[in-house]
Amino acid sequence: MQPIIKTYVIPGDDFTHAGEASGKVKAMLKQLGYDSDAVRRIAIAMYEAEINMVIHADGGKATVEIHPDRVELTLQDSGPGIEDVELAMQEGYSTAPDEVRALGFGAGMGLPNIKKYTDDMKIESIVGTGTKIYMLVKAGKTS
Repeated sequence: MQPIIKTYVIPGDDFTHAGEASGKVKAMLKQLGYDSDAVRRIAIAMYEAEINMVIHADGGKATVEIHPDRVELTLQDSGPGIEDVELAMQEGYSTAPDEVRALGFGAGMGLPNIKKYTDDMKIESIVGTGTKIYMLVKAGKTS
């Protein structure tokens, strides 16, 4: 079976529409009959990556590949990049500006939550060029 591939444009600096792509992917996976725990983990990880793109990178692109046994997500932006990925992976570490924190975002849990809710995660980031996050969640159909 060929994978289902969907691409979404993530708008930057737009908290009104942040999370729409992950919501669409969640609905599609439910409709396709994927395991509810895997669907939940995918939705959380993708949402966290989307929010990071909105906050830090003026948006980007999300590509989702749905396979019978897994879902692969690649989110890529042309933002400022992450200077210290190891530091950024620490719970509570955040470079979000105060106005973003005032909206309830930027608590420094995005990357740690992505790692927590995925089976595999890779980050490629070049300062001044952008960041690419690859996520894999093992997922199967319940029926």
